[in-house]
Parts: sequence; structure tokens; C-alpha cells
Amino acid sequence: MPNDIAPPFRLTDRAAARIAAIVAAEGGNHALRVAVLAGGCSGFQYKFELDGNRAEDDVVIAEGAAQVFIDPASLDLLAGAELDYTDSLMGSHFAVKNPNASSACGCGTSFSVD
Repeated sequence: MPNDIAPPFRLTDRAAARIAAIVAAEGGNHALRVAVLAGGCSGFQYKFELDGNRAEDDVVIAEGAAQVFIDPASLDLLAGAELDYTDSLMGSHFAVKNPNASSACGCGTSFSVD
């Protein structure tokens, strides 16, 4: 019987490929840590960093060779969200499409929830 439960956080193919490429360039044994921190101009902000140390309570999202670590408090604010990677003339960056965000600032890294 197929599992009909949606993952708590999803990676697009572009994001997974970019994470895998970054980790390979660093020599492997890392994941992208996605966290939500208090701050920014809208109340919360996303933080992205390479991390080789998985915490015991981290949720691990894997897509192919890419892994993302998310702490439980951040996952509450990221439930149902999707991580994408954009590479354009205006720059390259990871972006979160978060259904829990009620508003976001112009910079795209800060958001608020109701």
C-alpha cells in the first residue's frame, strides 16, 4: 500500500542537485541545514548552512544524494514547505516556498506567520 502522507518538507530536483554538488565539492559527509530563526524584518528568517553534525532530534530529508537537516522547532514553521534553487541573472540562491508564511519581506529571507 503506498504511503499517502506528504513529507513534512520537500526538495525540488534543482535544490537536491545543487545540495549534492555543494556537498561533493566540500568532500562529502555534510548536509544542508535549514533553520528558522527569530529575526529579520518580518519576524522569522531562514538560515542555510552546511553541517556535518546531525543532532539526535534532527529530521533528515533525503532526495537522491542530497540531505537536509531540520531541527524540530524549525520544522514546525516549515511543515509542508518546499526548498527550491534558483540560478538566474539576478543571482543564485535557495528559496523556501512556505505555505505557513502569511507575509514575506522584499528580500525573500524573512517571513511572518499568523
